[in-house]
Amino acid sequence: MTLAKFTLALLAATVFGSSAWAQADRPSTAHRISADLPPPYATPPAANPPRIVARPADAVLAAPPGFSVSEFLGGLTRPRLLTTAPNGDIFVAESAAGRVTVVRAPTGAPQAGQHEIFAADLNRPFGIAFYPPGPDPRWVYVANEESVVRFPYRNGDLRASGPPETVIRNLPAGGHWTRSLAFTPDGKHLLVSVGSASNDAEAGMALEADRADILEFDPDGGHKTIYASGLRNAVDIRFDGDALLAVVNERDGLGDDLPPDYLTRVQPGGFYGWPWYYIGAHADPHHRGEHPELAHAVLTPDLLIQPHSAPLGLVVYEGAQFPPEYKGDVFVALHGSWNRSVRTGYKVVRVRMKDGAPTGEYDDFVTGFLLPNGTVWGRPVGVTVARDGALIFSDDGSGTLWRVAYIK
Repeated sequence: MTLAKFTLALLAATVFGSSAWAQADRPSTAHRISADLPPPYATPPAANPPRIVARPADAVLAAPPGFSVSEFLGGLTRPRLLTTAPNGDIFVAESAAGRVTVVRAPTGAPQAGQHEIFAADLNRPFGIAFYPPGPDPRWVYVANEESVVRFPYRNGDLRASGPPETVIRNLPAGGHWTRSLAFTPDGKHLLVSVGSASNDAEAGMALEADRADILEFDPDGGHKTIYASGLRNAVDIRFDGDALLAVVNERDGLGDDLPPDYLTRVQPGGFYGWPWYYIGAHADPHHRGEHPELAHAVLTPDLLIQPHSAPLGLVVYEGAQFPPEYKGDVFVALHGSWNRSVRTGYKVVRVRMKDGAPTGEYDDFVTGFLLPNGTVWGRPVGVTVARDGALIFSDDGSGTLWRVAYIK
């Protein structure tokens, strides 16, 4: 879809309501969000949270031709981020239940064959990472809201073999509570993403210490530094080779189409604007005139996503099952809007990459959670690649893991 056609679809959705926007979500539909942004308050701020309904009997998830979408495992408690262990087991953060679950399936099986609680009594677990990087990790790290802990681990463990060891204490609590994790490819550093305490620093920056940042530590939790800053809420971070990718939820309250969420390669030491600027040197109206010396330092993100889509999980596709043109592309789970007059998100998208960089365009990949009447029956969160190359994503609206396989 061209930018002009996309703009027309957006205008139709705005005029005719959520049913028009739902009809615009079709697999393989392309989106390119322009950096030519509207002014603040071009439309009034909206409070339009989704109404979650039970999965309709006739609900179907759609994917591009040649792909099938099927239920991999149901009955989970609000599954969030996913991580595939080196042996192919899938670790699931059930944040609301305070636990991490391991899901196992025979290679190529359409459904999970086994799932066990790996660890419980955690505090909003979210990010999960294995250490050291490579085929034989000795630890699995889990990010709670206020800490990072690790459990001894050997490939194939379905339950933690020992109690948690606290590696990082006293992470900021409250506000954006998700904490994602990534080890640098050389295993020398652990990165922890911590979202802001507020929407737009409305209560002052004193509450934002070590927030809206990606923090860097040694694997044992020492030598804290700031890896990158000004990222309002980098919900998931993953390495693609030596490049760190992040998906970021931008601020609310400036109108339906401002500012875009984004995916970007994060530069070490980079500053991405929050709260004073957004999407480059666009001044936030709540902070106009503050810190003009920072305007020239703001990095512009690589790929803009429809504002308020709420990108949460991401994965780089390095499997062998999908057609070759998918190799190296990025899949992102869009949880869906709550503060846009016409809903957006509620789908999984494919970000096209070239030479390790986003091309600026993304395609709808899995759609169907958003119903024509504007209600919602599922909300994608985490996304990972199974050992057989199928894509697995979580949906915390229906408590389900879904499997996307190439069957043609």
